[in-house]
Amino acid sequence: MTTPVNILIVDDHPLMRQGVRSLLEKAPNLRVAGDAGSLAEARRLVRELNPRLVLVDIGLSDGSGVSLIRELAETTPQTTVVVLSMHSAIEMVAECFQAGAMGYIIKESAGERLIQAVEAVLRGEQFLDSSISPRVIRGLLEYRARKDRQGESSYAELTRREQQVLRQLAEGQSCTDIADKLHISRKTVENHRTNIMFKLNLKTPLDLVRYAMRKGLIDMDDPFSEK
Repeated sequence: MTTPVNILIVDDHPLMRQGVRSLLEKAPNLRVAGDAGSLAEARRLVRELNPRLVLVDIGLSDGSGVSLIRELAETTPQTTVVVLSMHSAIEMVAECFQAGAMGYIIKESAGERLIQAVEAVLRGEQFLDSSISPRVIRGLLEYRARKDRQGESSYAELTRREQQVLRQLAEGQSCTDIADKLHISRKTVENHRTNIMFKLNLKTPLDLVRYAMRKGLIDMDDPFSEK
């Protein structure tokens, strides 16, 4: 009898984790070994469970799932990663594949595709949501590589709302505080943060602060920026 493949689900929405678990448990060759609601918890469970495959969302409460993808590619290359996200922006998809993901599924179109994606990547194949063109992905990967060689991405690429959120994040305000001030949900702020990090090619919160300082978006003597 074939040993089931251990899978770790990483998503900050409990209902989403439960739904994904229910879908995966329909396949006899797959086993959900655990689930995590944050990057910190995901890192711990990866060490404890040593999953063969990790399903991860991009926008998490304590950072971007892309950072986890990079970590796994460097520290546990035997672990395969599939992104399950609400984000359909091609730049984000390209970033995930650059980081080391083998598959990308849009949450709205999951269902049966989830099992298909998991089985495909376990065979060593890449899996793209059918709404995403592989040709476009290759083009964007080349485009992003050129931008990296040329230097920083343009601040003008951000929407007006993203620019507003960028300034407030750089000032050290929490996602909850920003959400209250802008009268939007915390999750929306987190999604804006994810978009900002992708568009500006920033890896950490400190990178974001330094970027804002270079652009003159916050004062040089801002107490948060000195940390």
